[in-house]
Amino acid sequence: MLSGAPFDGLQEHADKVQDCAIAFQQAIECHVSRNCKRFEDFRQEVIRLEQEADAIKRRIRGHLPKGTLLPVDKFQLFRYLREQDSVLDALEDVMDWISYRDEPGIPESLQKDFFLLVDAVVEPVEELGRMISAARTYFHRFQETDRVKVKEMVRHLRHLEHEADLIEDQLKRKVFQSISDATTVFHMVRLAEIIGSIADHVENAGDMMRAMVAK
Repeated sequence: MLSGAPFDGLQEHADKVQDCAIAFQQAIECHVSRNCKRFEDFRQEVIRLEQEADAIKRRIRGHLPKGTLLPVDKFQLFRYLREQDSVLDALEDVMDWISYRDEPGIPESLQKDFFLLVDAVVEPVEELGRMISAARTYFHRFQETDRVKVKEMVRHLRHLEHEADLIEDQLKRKVFQSISDATTVFHMVRLAEIIGSIADHVENAGDMMRAMVAK
């Protein structure tokens, strides 16, 4: 029996990733504002959404009965799911990294740059759900126009990841140029790297999707 159910699960999982990215964005805005007291609430929201996404991931992996015919190789699907799930892990890693330091906030000279980086990694996360939706359409109809659309979205993800990389590099250079305290330098550089890894995992997911729709 040919089943598209795993792609329904991937869409559900991608929706959780997007919800998590929204909570992450709100948490960063709160962290930058020293008057905001809700960072821990947003962090717990990220943790809750990550746990819900884990349940979806386990359901996808555990409910492929023998004899089910899939439109793609099962291991390709699992590799895609792993990268999409790694986006969630990176979002949670950002929250954890911020929480390790008692002193709240981000130096004023870096705030705008961090906001730019956060926006740059959230945009490709939002694109993930649209890419899955397009892929579901392709694997339902197997029309070339749908396959081309998915490939175009993958290329767009690569472009967004490249833009995020450039912003991350510029931010890290600025950290070294404008901050003298060694602890703050280390914390800010590592924070930029973890945030940047979000877009890296999205790009990897796009590459896995490109492999699944390849002829």
